[in-house]
Amino acid sequence: MPLVDMKDMLQHAYDHGYAVGALDLVSLEFLEGILAAAERARAPVILSLAESHFEYFDFELMLPAVEAAAKRASVPVAIHLDHGASIESAVRAIKSGCNGVMVDASHTDFGENVRVTKRVVETAHACGMPVEGELGYVPGVEGEDAERHPGEVAYTTLAEAKAYVERTGVDFLAVSIGTVHGHMKGKPKLDYQRLKQINEALAIPLVIHGGSGLSDDQFRRLITNGVAKINYFTALADVAGTCIRANARADRTSSYTGLMKNVQEAISAEVESRMRLWGSAGRAAEVLTRCRSWMPVEHLIIYNVEDADETRVEIMMAEGRRVLGGIPGVREVVTGKAVQQDAKYRYTWLVRFCHPAVIDNYRRHPDHVAFADRMFRPLAGERISIDFQTVETIFSVRSHHDMAGGERR
Repeated sequence: MPLVDMKDMLQHAYDHGYAVGALDLVSLEFLEGILAAAERARAPVILSLAESHFEYFDFELMLPAVEAAAKRASVPVAIHLDHGASIESAVRAIKSGCNGVMVDASHTDFGENVRVTKRVVETAHACGMPVEGELGYVPGVEGEDAERHPGEVAYTTLAEAKAYVERTGVDFLAVSIGTVHGHMKGKPKLDYQRLKQINEALAIPLVIHGGSGLSDDQFRRLITNGVAKINYFTALADVAGTCIRANARADRTSSYTGLMKNVQEAISAEVESRMRLWGSAGRAAEVLTRCRSWMPVEHLIIYNVEDADETRVEIMMAEGRRVLGGIPGVREVVTGKAVQQDAKYRYTWLVRFCHPAVIDNYRRHPDHVAFADRMFRPLAGERISIDFQTVETIFSVRSHHDMAGGERR
């Protein structure tokens, strides 16, 4: 259950006047530190992976670890693609295990932003997944984020925000009201009146990018005016860097493990302080009762073939893995053959969907229809199919969290 529907999570935050942290992670130290903080604070959390950070880690290798950590948590967790570069990025994120996506076209003109975002929404919604859009432009000021987000600030206007949400169907909107990515020069001046007007007009969860460097009072005023998701990375990277430099000064001969000592704890302490400030601490149990669980669906077919040799069957299955595996919302396609020679059914397909919403979309998808009509049905005779969700089994092996004294659901 702890891996939950992100739209439900943020709607709860919006309705109850608090914000959920979307914490960007770039390593296992970040992942474990963020989740340890969420467990201590009993807070919902969004594990965020920004495409602009993919040079620091392999996305396909990182996602299984993130997903495993989310599933074993006792607090509600969502996994989000942040600042995706294209529709292909969104499809890749859905396939890899994210359950919320953002493809950032805010640097383009209004019409192009709408076109790109609408296409992402159509794809993601068919997979049961919410989408974050961004309107206006939040630049970077100092450090690496100045390079990743060049240019000048462009404020979100009320008229364009209304038109953008209506035309795209986004579930959440990231707004530009004076924050920046990275470090800030001086105290930021935020346009609360603009934010208030947008919130009153849209009545959907709003998002702030560039949360690092804001004061406690600024955060509170943002949340009061509809901000339900706060993106936060630079401050986490800063506390990690400070810890590493302190370790290096303390022992100039430190190995990697010595340099990384207490980094996870430093990140975790910063995350916990933000969760308590943003009002998400202590909300875990309530959110878990209000959110739908995020559970994959297994589409299973067992079948026999008529008048076909093994070679032809293997060609058909290989083509199916290639074609069906490319349909949005399909996470995995596995084909197999019975071990027992006298089995009633000789062959099987196991297609893993990210969400029940994919079932109908998959059946109607032109790639699936063409493959089934051209290659599968002409060969497959007697067959049985079923769509099912796994009934989770609780094992006696205790998790790291259990051994640390935490409650396990």
